[in-house]
Amino acid sequence: MTALKTAARTAIERHSGELVRLSERLHADPETAWEEHRAAAAVPDLLDRAGFAVTPAYLGLETAFHASFGTGPRRIALCAEYDALPGLGHACGHNLIAAGSVGAALGLAAVADDIGATVEVYGTPAEEGGGGKIELLERGAFAGVDLAMMVHPAPVDVAEARPFAVSHSQISYTGTSAHAAAYPEAGVNAADAFTVAQVAIGLLRQHIPASARVHGIVTHAGDAPNAVPERATGRWYVRAETLAELAELEPRVLRAFEAGALATGCELTVEPESKPYAEFRADEAALAAYRSNALRLGREFAPDGTASRMNRASTDMGNVSQVVPAIHPYIGVGSLPAINHQREFAAHCVGGIAERALLDGAIALAWTGVDRATGP
Repeated sequence: MTALKTAARTAIERHSGELVRLSERLHADPETAWEEHRAAAAVPDLLDRAGFAVTPAYLGLETAFHASFGTGPRRIALCAEYDALPGLGHACGHNLIAAGSVGAALGLAAVADDIGATVEVYGTPAEEGGGGKIELLERGAFAGVDLAMMVHPAPVDVAEARPFAVSHSQISYTGTSAHAAAYPEAGVNAADAFTVAQVAIGLLRQHIPASARVHGIVTHAGDAPNAVPERATGRWYVRAETLAELAELEPRVLRAFEAGALATGCELTVEPESKPYAEFRADEAALAAYRSNALRLGREFAPDGTASRMNRASTDMGNVSQVVPAIHPYIGVGSLPAINHQREFAAHCVGGIAERALLDGAIALAWTGVDRATGP
């Protein structure tokens, strides 16, 4: 076991410069969900040169890919995310996720024959609200995989993912424009519909489970102050502990949006942005192996608290975990007081500490793959 892990680590460290450059390249050139064309070409390039069989535009998704190495019966999958946040760049560190998964795959490829494994990398677009992994699952991806893994940047290290289930919706109100001074009575105000809906949601919050979340943004609410807004649009998320709890909560939130339409006379349209993200089901054996391997590398897991709460963030990896054994640990980049989805956090996803997290995460994942492939 020690020899196998040493070989995996050596392979990752041999490629460390290339992995860091890949991370930096993604960080400097952020692409948002479903638009990650340059990333989807750059991320598998190192795998291709290392002998992986690469399939671009995997299962018909232009910015997805699949890479495979080896022929062993135990199939170990690494998930590479590489989409960025609108306006914030890589403020969730997906550049490190992609490079870390590539690194772990290179480490496992070095011992694939010895552990009887087929090593796979799934390039999974549109994690930030688009549900790329769900689309891949529905097209047959991950079928027969024995273990799926990735590691996510956070302020501090946390082993177990406990994300919320979440739905993502586009909300639109359509009213009637009119001159706001001369003919206000002829207008039907779509912006007012959002005001009513948000007040209703604010009041609803006192009667929903304490762990639930309802939040969103208005993306458009008129074009000129002297014209009654005829159209208003927004994006809204509803989160709950499980898909079952989400199914109970979401209709209550919808009624708040319906109240906006009823009060103003607007027409309401609600369109899902993706299928709902599921809660995460961690594979306990793989999670225990990751904990042990990360500690062996000198990582320290944070106690429960504000800094460790990134493990509650929703992810479409939760849907993968409902189908195959999976883990989704978090690795610290020393960002505090900056936290995920802040510009300051993006700045911490490159540089010395981030590079150490990238390599530690890749090694810990590779070692966990070795443990599970050679264990019961």
